[in-house]
Amino acid sequence: MERFKSNGGEHVNPAYDSNLDEPPVYQDPNFSNGEQRTVRPSVVSAFGHDTLDRVPNIDFYRNAGSVSGHRAVRPSLQELHDVFQKNGGISVPDTVEDDGEGSDGTPSDDLESAEPPNENKGGVKFGWIRGVLVRCMLNIWGVMLFIRLSWVFGQAGWGLGIVVIALSCVVTVITGLSMSAICTNGVVRGGGAYYLISRSLGPEFGGSIGLIFAFANAVAVAMYVVGFAETVVDLLEENSAIMVDEINDIRIVGCITVVLLLAISVAGMEWEAKAQIVLLVILLVAIANVFVGTFIPATAEKKSKGFFNYEMGIFQENFTPNFSENESFFTVFSIFFPAATGILAGANISGDLRDPQAAIPKGTLLAIVITGITYLAVALSVSASVVRDATGNITDLLIPGGNCSHSAFVSCELGYNFSSCAEQTCRFGLMNDFQVMTMVSGFGPLIIAGTFSATLSSALASLVSAPKVFQALCKDNIYKALHFFAKGHGKNNEPIRGYILTFIISVAFILIGNLNTIAPIISNFFLASYALINFSCFHASYAKSPGWRPGYKYYNMWLSLVGAVLCCAVMFVINWWAALLTYAIEILLYIYVTVKKPDVNWGSSTQAVTFVSAVSNALSLSGVEDHVKNFRPQILALTGSARSRPALLDLAHSFSKNYGLCITCEVFEGPRSEALEEMNAGMEKNQLWLRKNKRKAFYAAVACESFREGTESLLQASGLGRMKPNTLMIGFKRNWRMADAESVQSYVGILHDAFDFEYGTLVLRVNQGLDVSHIVEAEEEMLKAAKEQQALEDEMMPNGGKSKGLFRKSRKSSQQVLTTRVSVCGPPPPQVARMNERLLEASAQFKKKQPKGTIDVWWLFDDGGLTLLLPYILTTRKKWKDSKLRIFIAGQPDRSELDKQEMKSLLQKFRINCTDIKVIDDIHVKPSSASLKQLEDMIEPFRLREGSKDKIQAEAMQREQPWKITDEELNSFEEKTNLQVRLNEVLQENSKSANLIIVSMPIARKESVSDFLYMAWLDILTKDLPPTLLIRGNHKSVLTFYS
Repeated sequence: MERFKSNGGEHVNPAYDSNLDEPPVYQDPNFSNGEQRTVRPSVVSAFGHDTLDRVPNIDFYRNAGSVSGHRAVRPSLQELHDVFQKNGGISVPDTVEDDGEGSDGTPSDDLESAEPPNENKGGVKFGWIRGVLVRCMLNIWGVMLFIRLSWVFGQAGWGLGIVVIALSCVVTVITGLSMSAICTNGVVRGGGAYYLISRSLGPEFGGSIGLIFAFANAVAVAMYVVGFAETVVDLLEENSAIMVDEINDIRIVGCITVVLLLAISVAGMEWEAKAQIVLLVILLVAIANVFVGTFIPATAEKKSKGFFNYEMGIFQENFTPNFSENESFFTVFSIFFPAATGILAGANISGDLRDPQAAIPKGTLLAIVITGITYLAVALSVSASVVRDATGNITDLLIPGGNCSHSAFVSCELGYNFSSCAEQTCRFGLMNDFQVMTMVSGFGPLIIAGTFSATLSSALASLVSAPKVFQALCKDNIYKALHFFAKGHGKNNEPIRGYILTFIISVAFILIGNLNTIAPIISNFFLASYALINFSCFHASYAKSPGWRPGYKYYNMWLSLVGAVLCCAVMFVINWWAALLTYAIEILLYIYVTVKKPDVNWGSSTQAVTFVSAVSNALSLSGVEDHVKNFRPQILALTGSARSRPALLDLAHSFSKNYGLCITCEVFEGPRSEALEEMNAGMEKNQLWLRKNKRKAFYAAVACESFREGTESLLQASGLGRMKPNTLMIGFKRNWRMADAESVQSYVGILHDAFDFEYGTLVLRVNQGLDVSHIVEAEEEMLKAAKEQQALEDEMMPNGGKSKGLFRKSRKSSQQVLTTRVSVCGPPPPQVARMNERLLEASAQFKKKQPKGTIDVWWLFDDGGLTLLLPYILTTRKKWKDSKLRIFIAGQPDRSELDKQEMKSLLQKFRINCTDIKVIDDIHVKPSSASLKQLEDMIEPFRLREGSKDKIQAEAMQREQPWKITDEELNSFEEKTNLQVRLNEVLQENSKSANLIIVSMPIARKESVSDFLYMAWLDILTKDLPPTLLIRGNHKSVLTFYS
């Protein structure tokens, strides 16, 4: 005989006699590999007739090299299911080839690539100089330049001081490069750092960083304004003009300043830009004033304070560090680094730039270079002309022959004795005097003006940045409660509401905030955004998405990653508890946004990396052979639309959730051109419904001429690699007796196809039915009608000046809506309403927690263990935890106890607990006449009744109605038919109160058992029972007792 081996199949029985039309009899041959088939003696007597099916047996689950017993090979699914042929081997049809046609659906529109309609029409747009360069320079040049820079170089020396500036610039330059890459990878809208991060990493990261970044800018306004107010109050104190007291004067001056800055901002971006230019001019003059002052010969007073013009000795002495008692490189670095921030000032107003893609990289990087050189030049000039310690006493001249300590050696050479500073703290010099720049400069008041300019420009930039970023965040509606602040005003779409909120926050922190405590938190908020910008660039590059094509090429993904790590490290250097607090706030916001799941899709790199990981993992799985220990039910459920058969979907989801794959499938019948439109329209809708209802499943649909063809395509083509369905789940066809022959043949044909493709097969029957599509459609029509009515009522409201034609159209629409509402929303007849109510209740039964009860498993035939595995999985679910397993098996009266012990031992080896094992030893008994009468009545309309005719008439009748049940067929399969009837009787006796019944599914041989007889078997077997699931595995082991 021809030996056939199916894909991945077990050994085919070599004792199979193809010349017989009766079921073949197993002998007990030994295979070459030592495997053997065993015949359990209770098979024949348990069912009353011989069968190829094997009852469950431990030997089927042994490994090939088992030392505890011989491995037995159960009959393959093909052996049980295929046609008997006299010409040789078992015939299995070739795999049906895909026609190669697919959906021509197009990707959704890229909303980010379209210009926002009528947005900013006629508004002011800035170029890269005024919009980015000027803002970044003003934000980076802060009070640090005039007040703390000299102290930093006094502590660290100009050697380590250069390292401090260089390290700060490295962080900002890397961030600038990353930002340049991101903002040249597509159109940039308003929102600055938030926009860049959210569109790269998704709403979870963007939403969390956007909120704290906007808040940081709002509080930064208060910090800069307080710095300005402190300088003003110092001047008032010098001139004895204090108004109340020092603290309250700072509050008064601060609040007045914020009001003035708010007025400039609300007046519009043009006025704010002009104010920035004025402040820049003042700042440049102040910086130039410092350099000029270093060349003006030092007076005796300046020399007593440590300034001697340029001296090589001073420069050499100031090279090495000289940290004070509580200072170190890291503390000095943490004080200086906030001065290097501010590089996002230009990006934050990205919506007001003419060409943000070109302006942000050019302006930001040039600003970093200019400000870095400025900081370095000013610091080195001061380090070469001012000593570290000076008394400020003009009389501290070096007396001839006097001793001078080593620490004041250079000043001694210049004629001054500052050795007393070694014993007591002096007021002047790089280490002690924060006003060194004022002393060195050519004209002191200009430094004060520069300080004012630095603080006010930074405050103004933050006051503009915070509302702009916040507005962009609110427009995306990630935090629905904040959508109120999304509205803009005027031709420039100014966020007036955001300005007011920023003003309130700023004033609150000026009045009650402890700014010394809040300052490191704000710095860490800024650094967190820098870190995420760098990580965004790395992440997008790592994902290798075809959509990542930045116009700016001078970046490196690994450099961006280093930048992100540096930013995180600097956060801890500045303040470790502030860094932890920043991370905690960001994580909480991230979790909030993740849970809320905003309805946005920006094509983030997170999606790209997820896809890459999924493909990589799928390919890895493909390279590994399936192992029985890792078997998972991967279900292809024929539910129709996701909402049509909720009970079927809920049970399938219970099997697959956290275990395997679940695909809910729909077949659109009819001409492909018509069906495709309906199919494409429902794809996104159904997947969205699954996601909203927390069903971990995929939706798949095909358009075919017939239901069977579509299902055949799904069975062959669904899944990817190892992530392919292995189990078909379908609802029982309740109306098979009223349906036409073609639909019944299609239904049974699907079951045959599933067996051919070696799928495990599940058929669910619920007495009330599964299909609620008519109710769903009625609900949708009602909602649609209600929405139309509401829209109509809104349209009919007085609207001052609408044309009459509009009202004529509205009246017409009104009639249509009312007609729809009468036809759709009218109450159904009471009987129909009760049926629908029972149907909906039955459809929801697997959604809710199951009451205490049992899952009765009738494991009659060994199918590889799927009939046992699936109910076990159910018991691990919360909804089914109160349902206990009961196992029913077939056996002989004289060996019931032995069969029970064997099954108990097998279950123990499988580590599957059950409350009871029952051996049914009277299955072979003939069913009652009443039960047989039910079956006869069921099949009567489908019988051919050719037995009373002559041969010619009988053959003619068979040709005319080939689908009918012949007398010969009934006689041939009388025992198997009676078995189904008898099984229903014992099911009624033992499992009538079960929460769920699971029964081994009978198999019909192709071209031997007619479709209507097979449907009668399934119907009579499951008739008048609680929810019943027929299961037939593919006869490959899914359970093992090996570790």
